[in-house]
Amino acid sequence: MWTPPEAKRISRTTQVDDQKRKDVKSESKDILGEVSRTDHAIQTLDKTISNLEMELAAARALQDSIMSGSPITQDLNIPELTKKRKYLMVIGINTAFSSRKRRDSVRATWMPQGDKLKKLEEEKGIVIRFVIGHSATSGGILDRAIEAEEKMHGDFLRLEHVEGYLELSAKTKSYFTTAISLWDADFYVKVDDDVHVNLGTLAATLARNRSKPMVYIGCMKSGPVLAQKGVRYHEPEHWKFGEDGNRYFRHATGQLYAISKDLATYISINRHILHKYANEDVTLGSWFIGLDVEHVDDRKLCCGTPPDCELKAQAGNICVASFDWSCSGICKSVERIKEVHRRCGEGENALWSAAF
Repeated sequence: MWTPPEAKRISRTTQVDDQKRKDVKSESKDILGEVSRTDHAIQTLDKTISNLEMELAAARALQDSIMSGSPITQDLNIPELTKKRKYLMVIGINTAFSSRKRRDSVRATWMPQGDKLKKLEEEKGIVIRFVIGHSATSGGILDRAIEAEEKMHGDFLRLEHVEGYLELSAKTKSYFTTAISLWDADFYVKVDDDVHVNLGTLAATLARNRSKPMVYIGCMKSGPVLAQKGVRYHEPEHWKFGEDGNRYFRHATGQLYAISKDLATYISINRHILHKYANEDVTLGSWFIGLDVEHVDDRKLCCGTPPDCELKAQAGNICVASFDWSCSGICKSVERIKEVHRRCGEGENALWSAAF
């Protein structure tokens, strides 16, 4: 006859089995934890290597530029470049020879002047300059007018570029190339001179994306490819985008956008081979296709003028930038930007009291 095993032996066997299962679970957790830590270490190492490669390429490009006597860097020296301080962002305000009143309206609203402009650089790490090239007649009356304005305000960045509406893509390329050679910043921003900007909110927005590599921030859109000649924003190379009626790839609208340092470096290094389309915002977006770029679509960078931006501000959602889509900027900005600033501005203390 079969004799049942003793209860104690069963208990001891069950305890051994339970302990084995606990040991297996513990080992599994340890293995998973180790895999996770290894994966994080690999990602960190990849990022470090990528940054070093970009810095090395930038240094080589800078050396080539100096050796070839490039006008962008010929007034600089190596010690100055190697000891550059770190900035949060460089803001380039795209402007034209005919836009003196627009520049003055920006100076009277959201752009600090004089000692405050220097204080903004020193204390907040924010550099702001109006960006302009040269006229077709170098040294002519248009260039002399800008030189006189520069002596008065000291807020221009001059490019080795001949001004012209059809040359905006080339100007953008020249801006990033020049800006990154002069200032070491986390972000490089381009904004039009008929757009209202809240600097503190912009700085806080970019600071939140500081840890991200290869980041492209703006209001992302995908407009139609216009094949018909004579219309605004006509695309001469429309055939490259497929059949008629197709739309562009996602890209940031041109009124205001920001790119991280590594993307600005990429543009600078490859400036001689990057293709330019008719439209500047499309061109910038095309340069990042094929790169591991993170597109950040932030609608605070493209608010409407009052009442839109005002209602958002009252609700606690202060806009970074405000303009009218119908005018691709603030309609009649010289007359209206002060009103936009009064109703949608963040207040001066918001900038100076903020920590980034």
